[in-house]
Amino acid sequence: MLRREEDRQKGGYVDRYSPSLLFFLLLIIGLNLLDALFTMMILDYGGCEVNPIVRSAIGVYGDRFWVWKFSIVSANVILLCLHIKFKYVKKIILGICLVYLTIVIYQIRLLAFH
Repeated sequence: MLRREEDRQKGGYVDRYSPSLLFFLLLIIGLNLLDALFTMMILDYGGCEVNPIVRSAIGVYGDRFWVWKFSIVSANVILLCLHIKFKYVKKIILGICLVYLTIVIYQIRLLAFH
């Protein structure tokens, strides 16, 4: 239940968040870190990065590309948290979780069959 009458309106910003939101936002950050770790492992085994943006970051930052990736994703997670009461944000968060989960499962399969 929202504390203030103005927080009850549809949309807008609030300063109180649910535990489930925390879970999904931390899941995104955790899966992002796993993605970076598994990417480095796959690259060490001779694989290649298919995402051109991440490939460029690896070219610029080398093994420390994960710091760039973590910063970008974390900043966007904060923005999603701040905008949680907007119409499609919950669906976007769930979609991001599903995409990251799919990527991490794919990477685990690649590493398992190496």
